[in-house]
Amino acid sequence: MASMNSSTENGTNANGTNADPLIQNHQRKLVQEYKPPAHWLQMTLDWVLVCGLLDFHIFLKGLPFDGEYRVLAILTVLLMVLVYRIFGVYEPGPSAYRKIMLLGRSWLIVVTLLIAIAFITKTSEAFSREVILLWILTGFTAQSITLLVVHRLQGRNRSKNLRTIIVGGGVLAQHLAEEINRNPWVQDEVIGMVSTGTDNPLPVSTLGGLSDIEEIVTDNKIRRVYLALPMQQMESVRSLYTKLAQSHVDIIWAPDIFSIELLNHSIRELGGMPLISLSETPQVGNNAFLKTLLDYSVTSVALVTLAPVLLITAVCIKLTSPGPVFFRQKRHGWYGEEITVYKFRSMKVHEEVTGKITQAAMDDDRVTKVGRFIRRTSIDELPQLINVLNGSMSIVGPRPHAIAHNVLYGEQIKDYGRRHHVKPGLTGLAQVNGFRGETRELGDMQNRVDYDLVYINNWSIWLDIKIIVKTVFVLFDKNAY
Repeated sequence: MASMNSSTENGTNANGTNADPLIQNHQRKLVQEYKPPAHWLQMTLDWVLVCGLLDFHIFLKGLPFDGEYRVLAILTVLLMVLVYRIFGVYEPGPSAYRKIMLLGRSWLIVVTLLIAIAFITKTSEAFSREVILLWILTGFTAQSITLLVVHRLQGRNRSKNLRTIIVGGGVLAQHLAEEINRNPWVQDEVIGMVSTGTDNPLPVSTLGGLSDIEEIVTDNKIRRVYLALPMQQMESVRSLYTKLAQSHVDIIWAPDIFSIELLNHSIRELGGMPLISLSETPQVGNNAFLKTLLDYSVTSVALVTLAPVLLITAVCIKLTSPGPVFFRQKRHGWYGEEITVYKFRSMKVHEEVTGKITQAAMDDDRVTKVGRFIRRTSIDELPQLINVLNGSMSIVGPRPHAIAHNVLYGEQIKDYGRRHHVKPGLTGLAQVNGFRGETRELGDMQNRVDYDLVYINNWSIWLDIKIIVKTVFVLFDKNAY
């Protein structure tokens, strides 16, 4: 199998680079990025302007704003929400020129998708070409003007004028100092650090120790203090807060929870209390609904499209080898629940030793002639579409392993069981990166688990779609047999 540096759970490998291009720019953050009022203002104005201009051009043409035009307005807003989010149109940072270019590309994609939908649904003749062309041009112009105005308003408030220090010198403190100083949209300016005695070098000067912190704050006219201390120094956090409470500075605690292994971490509030999630499934609430919608949509299309393949495969298996068409096996699903996974039978009927599952290997004499073909083309996995329909599996997710393998690897690989925080899938991030087939060595399974955890930490519907598309191109991978 292809080699790969063992990836970490936050989506990077040992060298600090992204573990996979599918998740670039989608690294898991503890807190979802704060969206300032200007973000929502610009987004809302764009929706109003686009829909309003459509209505305006229809009115000038003497046409009613109903039927297909109302559907067009709704689809446009929905596509703008999706495409603009993917390309980061409303994200702070780029120059005005780059933001205009980004807006232009995103608007072009929205328009292209709308045209494609119109042709597919055969409704293109229902629209006035003059109205649509003027709407596309004025829509982009109006959005560009809005973008420039909001960008200028944001620029007035982004000067770094809050003198800031960081208490601590660990990895968290270093990351915090770098992120604050490189982000032009953060008003804080880290001018130095306060040493705790066991620090690593930071990209800022050391102003003194903990005992000097009050003098440091006064002498340097500090407005904000970040406490970036390990969790075992909680008493120091309490003591520093008490000491600085009368110093008229903002005190912000950055808990170093990253010293422990996290999975899909986040923070939320309940009853006025901040709750830090250290490990939880990302597929709950609206995310679960979107995931289910994608699963059922793809499965329905796949079953209709692949019905002839399924039928021919079933007949070939039945005619060439005695035994059932389907192979059923107990595996672990979501939250470790036991599920029955379906596959086309690709091997001769045989008995396994209780509690032991022998993986299929290259040139395995148990594999039938038909079985060898359907395994190489992954046709043997198609009956798991039934598992997707009954809710025990998903189209995309960590591949489910035999229970005996889970017991074996669960004892040898750290965090192996955490891959069950989402539904297992027909395909996954590990599979589209070449980690399919037999796991001859422990390292092979370790790499597969690493990718599974990266997937869970960075899960999104968009990532699922990219994995589904990439799966089509790796069906005939040399590792499948």
